[in-house]
Amino acid sequence: QLQLVESGGGLVQPGGSLRLSCAASGFTLDAYTIGWFRQAPGKEREGVACISLNDGSTIYGDSVKGRFTISRDNAKNTVYLQMNSLKPEDTAIYSCAVQQIQGPLGLRLCVSMSTVMTTGASWGQGTQVTVSS
Repeated sequence: QLQLVESGGGLVQPGGSLRLSCAASGFTLDAYTIGWFRQAPGKEREGVACISLNDGSTIYGDSVKGRFTISRDNAKNTVYLQMNSLKPEDTAIYSCAVQQIQGPLGLRLCVSMSTVMTTGASWGQGTQVTVSS
């Protein structure tokens, strides 16, 4: 059974860093795209970053470009989200999701939260990130 488990969230001061992990099981990390998404209170869920698991290609949402980095460790079946220069507006519940889509189109569908990405995707339970002084 395909399963994702997030970890690494917490409370951090503005300008600080956190690294989130998304541990996957039940499938082999190759012909899939994994994305990180976030939802703040009162706001819609948005795509943060996505990675193609077979070649490591990445794409980012405009609000996190240059600050966040998504990466993968296929040996550990884990995808990471390194978050630097955190801002209060980054406060949200962060979740990862996986879908059997590939290539540049798959990445764009992922970060834009197309129904191709979200319908039938497997989601983790989420981890809270709070950026506050």
